[in-house]
Amino acid sequence: MKKIGAEFIGTFWLVFGGCGSAVLAAGFPELGIGFVGVSLAFGLTVLTMAYAVGHISGGHFNPAVSIGLWAAGRFPATGLLPYIAAQVLGGLAAGGVLYLIASGKAGFDVTAGFASNGFGDHSPGGYSLQAALIAEVVLTALFLIVILGATDRRAPAGFAPIAIGLCLTLIHLISIPVTNTSVNPARSTAVALYVGDWAVAQLWLFWLAPIVGAVLGAAIYRVLGGSEEH
Repeated sequence: MKKIGAEFIGTFWLVFGGCGSAVLAAGFPELGIGFVGVSLAFGLTVLTMAYAVGHISGGHFNPAVSIGLWAAGRFPATGLLPYIAAQVLGGLAAGGVLYLIASGKAGFDVTAGFASNGFGDHSPGGYSLQAALIAEVVLTALFLIVILGATDRRAPAGFAPIAIGLCLTLIHLISIPVTNTSVNPARSTAVALYVGDWAVAQLWLFWLAPIVGAVLGAAIYRVLGGSEEH
């Protein structure tokens, strides 16, 4: 239960900090933090929570990461359902708190996006389904390679959260214009269910692509890391 609680809290912080920065601060008149600020916010949520509770649960905070770690032989199959449930519920709780805060401003319209992921007309840069799919698969695969490498027993101890947090920052710097950056089904679900409509209709991609990417990244690292990757 401590592990499940840690995953709930960690995912809550990721969604509240990352999506919260996008909803509340990214476009604030004159002093908005923009894409760079949102990218840093997502990276910092993972970095801080990995140090705070990573030693309790492993610090996944992402269903795709849990599945990728399982595919790499680093996580038991029996833990997948409880971890994924905790991650999705933690994200939804954060989305609810964020909604309560954001709706306190006159003129707030949740259907305008609420930091949801999308493609086509709902991509920040108007990118197609194909472009979104490729971006999410490739970036999630690379994210898993960084996670597996940074947490490998042969890697320098104590630095994994920094590498992982900076990797997530870089991923957002690349792909916010394409999909608003998912690489995390719990993060996508956390806001899409409050938006409804198109966000829910497109949510399938942001489960499918990160999971495929995570399994691909795990397979690549198992080849690179050999038999000593644990």
